Amino acid sequence: MGFLSAQVFKVSGQVKNNTNQNIAYASVLLLKISDSSMVSGVSADETGFFTIDNIEPDIYFLQASYINKKSALLPIDISKEINIGAILLEEDTQQLDEVIVFSNNPTMERKADRLIFNVENSVVSQGSSWDILKRTPGVIVLQDVLKIRNQSATIYLNNRKVQLSSSEVKNLLESFSGVNIKAIEVIHNPPAEYEAESSAILNIITSKIIIPGYKGSVNGNFEQSVFPKYAIGTSHYFKKDKLNIFANYSINPRKELKLDDSGINFIDASNTRFAVWDTKFSRTTRSLAQNATLILDYDFDEKNALNITSNLSFSPNKRFNNALSTAMRNTQQVLDSSLQTNSALENDNINLGVDLSFIHKLSTEGASLTFNAHVTTFEETQNQAVFTDYFNPANLFIRNFDFSTDSKQNIEIVTAQVDYTTPIKSLTFNSGVKFSSIASQSGIDFFNVAANNQILNNSLSDNFSYNESIGAGYISALRDWEKWSIKVGLRGEYTDVIGESISSNIENIQNYFELFPSAYIYHSPSVNHSFSLDYSRKLTRPRYEELNPFSYFLNENNFNTGNPNLRPAFSHNVNFNYTLEDTYYFDVYYRNNGNLISTLAFQDNENQTIRELKQNVLESESYGLDFTYSKSLIKNWYVYAYTSVFSERETFIAEESNNQIVTNQIKGFYGSLTNYLTLSKDGTFTGELGLVYLSRFLQGSYVFSETTNLTFGLRKSLWQKRAVVSLIAEDLLGKANTTLTSKYLNQDNFRFSRPETQFVRFGFTYNFGNFRLLDNKRALEKAERERLNKD
Repeated sequence: MGFLSAQVFKVSGQVKNNTNQNIAYASVLLLKISDSSMVSGVSADETGFFTIDNIEPDIYFLQASYINKKSALLPIDISKEINIGAILLEEDTQQLDEVIVFSNNPTMERKADRLIFNVENSVVSQGSSWDILKRTPGVIVLQDVLKIRNQSATIYLNNRKVQLSSSEVKNLLESFSGVNIKAIEVIHNPPAEYEAESSAILNIITSKIIIPGYKGSVNGNFEQSVFPKYAIGTSHYFKKDKLNIFANYSINPRKELKLDDSGINFIDASNTRFAVWDTKFSRTTRSLAQNATLILDYDFDEKNALNITSNLSFSPNKRFNNALSTAMRNTQQVLDSSLQTNSALENDNINLGVDLSFIHKLSTEGASLTFNAHVTTFEETQNQAVFTDYFNPANLFIRNFDFSTDSKQNIEIVTAQVDYTTPIKSLTFNSGVKFSSIASQSGIDFFNVAANNQILNNSLSDNFSYNESIGAGYISALRDWEKWSIKVGLRGEYTDVIGESISSNIENIQNYFELFPSAYIYHSPSVNHSFSLDYSRKLTRPRYEELNPFSYFLNENNFNTGNPNLRPAFSHNVNFNYTLEDTYYFDVYYRNNGNLISTLAFQDNENQTIRELKQNVLESESYGLDFTYSKSLIKNWYVYAYTSVFSERETFIAEESNNQIVTNQIKGFYGSLTNYLTLSKDGTFTGELGLVYLSRFLQGSYVFSETTNLTFGLRKSLWQKRAVVSLIAEDLLGKANTTLTSKYLNQDNFRFSRPETQFVRFGFTYNFGNFRLLDNKRALEKAERERLNKD
C-alpha cells in the first residue's frame, strides 16, 4: 500500500450522448465519494475524448456535463490507469409535479443589501454585458448612461470597479459576452465596505472557472448609422494548476455625427423678450479608442493567492470638427445679424492603472486578510482653434473673432488598503482601512488670434493644482438566522483637499471627517413573501475636470466652465422593498441629496452669452415607487417589465437672475417592456423585442422631454456554439433623443441633441480552444479613478 500511495494514475474516456454522438468540449469532473467535492477536472477535446492525470489511488465519482446535459455519477476505483470507454450524458432537468422544467429563464433574488438578477444559462445571457445591464431591474438608460433612481450607476466587475468614462464603459461591456455572466447585483445603498462615494452599484458577477485549459475568441461588429463604424477585439484565457491569465485587446475606430438645434430667448429687466437666437450645431468626431487588459491570478497554496490587474486605455489623436451657425433676430423675427463658427479640436489621452492584491486565508474557517495596492497615471493634452465671423442682415461681413487654446492634465493616484474578515459566533465581521493620495496638475493657455498672430490672453489662461488625501476605515457585521437577516456598518473618512488656481489666485482648502452609517433588515415570513428596509449615508466628491476653472468654447458666446469651488455633497438614502412569489417586486425609496453637484445653465441677457457649469445646489430630493415583473408566459417567451413613478426636485441659486432661489421639480414615469423569444427547439436561435418610454427627467436647471426607444434583435449560434452572429436595431421609431429645456425667471433656452441613436449593428464572434471555459475577467476597483470620467 505504501508503494501504491506514492504513485499517481490517469483515467480516460469519451463523452457521448444517448444517440452515440460525440460531445465536444464537455466538462469532466473527478469528485470525492464522501461529499462530491471536486478533486480534478478537464475539458474534453473536439471529439469528446478526455484524460485526467495525476490521480492518487482511491475510490471516486466521475461525472460529465455539457449545457443542459450531465451523466450519472460513475464510481471508479483508481489503483491503475483506466479507460472507461464511453460516459453518457442525460438531459439535466428538474421534475416538479410531473412537469419537466428546463433552467433557461432568469430569476431574481432579494438579499439584505442588494437585489440579485441571476442570468446564467438564460435567454437574457445571449446578448452582450451591455444588453444585460440595460435590462436589469431598476436600471434606466439615459443618453447611453446607466442610471438608478436618477443616479449614475457605478459599474463593478467581480467586485472591482470599472474605472472608465460612460462611453468607454459602454464600449467595454458591448465586447463582453453575456454567456460569461452569472448574475447582476443591484446595490441601491452600498454597505460600509464600499467607498462612501459609491452611488448605486451594478456589480457583474462572472461564472467561475474550475477546469484547466485555454480558450480564445475574436469578435467584431459593423454598425450602420449616419456613418459606418466597426470594432474588433480578441480575448485569451489560460488556466493551469495555480496560474490563471486573461488578456484582452480591442480597437474601436469611429466616425460619429452629432447635431444640435438650440435656441435662446433673451429677456430684459422688464421681463420682456427682446432677442431670439437660433443655432444649428454639427459635430463630427473621429476617434481610435483602444484598450488592453492583462489579469494574472496565482494561487500559492490553499491559503495564499495573488492577483495583478493592469489596464491600458488610450485614445490617440481624437478629433472634433464643429460647425455652428447662429441667427440673431428681434422679437418680430427680423434678422439682426448672424455668425458662423468653425472649430477644430484635437485630444490625446492615456490611462494606465495597475492593481495588486494578496489574499491570505486564516486558520479560522471563513477568516481572511486582503492587502491591496494601486497606481494610476493619467495624461491628457488638448488643442483647440476657433474661428468666428459675424455678418449683417444682408450677409455682409462685419468682424471676426478667432482664438485658440492649449490645455493639459496629469493625474497620479496611489492607494493602499487592508481588509479583514472573520466569523464571530453567529456574526460575519468585516473591517478595513484605506489610504489614497491624488495629485492633479492642469493648465490652459488661451490665445487671441489676429492676423495669424497668437497673443496670450492672461485673463483666460490658468494653471490649476489639486491635491487630495483620504484616510478611511470601516466595520460591519452581518447575521442571518431563520427568517431574518440584519447587516449594520459604519465607515469613517478623513479628507484633506488643497486646490489652487494660479491666475485667479483662488485657493480651495477642505479638511473634514465624516461618518457614514448603514443598516439593512430583511425578513421573509413565508416562501412567498419578503420585506426589506435599508438606510445609508453617502457623499459625492467633484470630479477632477469639474474643478478645473477653465472654459471650453463653442464660440465666444457659448461655453462650458469648470468650478474650483465645488464642495462634496452628502445624501441620506432610504429604501423599503416587498417581494411577492419571487415574481412581483415593489420598491419605495426616498433620497435626500443635500447640496447635490448638478448641471446648471445660465444665460447672461445683458452680454448675450450662455454658459454651462457644475454647481452645488441648495437642496435636492428624490422619491418614487418602482415595480418589476419577471416571468415566462409560455415555454419560449420570457417577459421582463419595469415601471417607475418618481419625483425629482432641486433648489439652486439663479446667478443671472439677481441670485434668486429657484426650485425645479418634475414628476415622471419610466416604463420598460422586453420580450425574449426562443425561436428554435435547440435554443440556438433567439430574438428580442423591447420598448422603453420615459416621460420626463430632471438634471439641474434642465428638464428632459419624453423619449421612446423601440429595439429589435436576433442571435444565432453556429457550429456547436463555436460562433455567434447577431443583428441589433435600435431606435426604430426615431424618438430616442430628447430636448433639454431650462426655463425660469429671466432664463429661457433649450437644446435638442441628436447623436446617432438610430442604427443597425451586425456582430460576429468566433471562439477557439476550449471555448466553453469561463473567465476571471475583472476591472480595477478605485473610487478615485472613477472621477477621471471625461464625458
